[in-house]
Amino acid sequence: MPAPDIVYVTDITYLKVGRKWHYLTVFIDLFSRLVVGWDLSESLERHSSIRALNKAIMRRRPGSGLMIHSDRGVQYASSDFRAALQKHGFIQSMSRKGNYWDNAVAESFFHTIKTQMIHHCKFQNVAEAEQAIFNYIEVYYNRRRKHSTNGYKSPAQYESEWWDNRKAA
Repeated sequence: MPAPDIVYVTDITYLKVGRKWHYLTVFIDLFSRLVVGWDLSESLERHSSIRALNKAIMRRRPGSGLMIHSDRGVQYASSDFRAALQKHGFIQSMSRKGNYWDNAVAESFFHTIKTQMIHHCKFQNVAEAEQAIFNYIEVYYNRRRKHSTNGYKSPAQYESEWWDNRKAA
């Protein structure tokens, strides 16, 4: 991607909180791999995806024309999710049927968070899980974790340098 806020990818994964499964939805900017919105929910219903999208919108204020890429999950095919995209003038893109490689960036993020954090934690309650996820995403992943696609810079550093270079031009 040539700039931020052109394409976001989104997906959902599961994690155990107490004795119940919970679901983590993320939105990732393809430009820098920055996680721009996320939500943890007890349910796989569409509401968590819409909350995570709204968090991304509040954080970034993307313009119309932003492409949102997802798998073919019922959350993303729901009329409520589609209405939220339409309200903001966003374009929906979905993976080809049965082809999880189409959403490889989100899948890679989930692999990373699970191997580096989730599989090493036993969350007793939702507040504990949300705090750990916040610390991982907002403190570590977005600000410190280096990505080869970013020239071994963190997503935040990569974007900051892009904005600095744009101002200088």
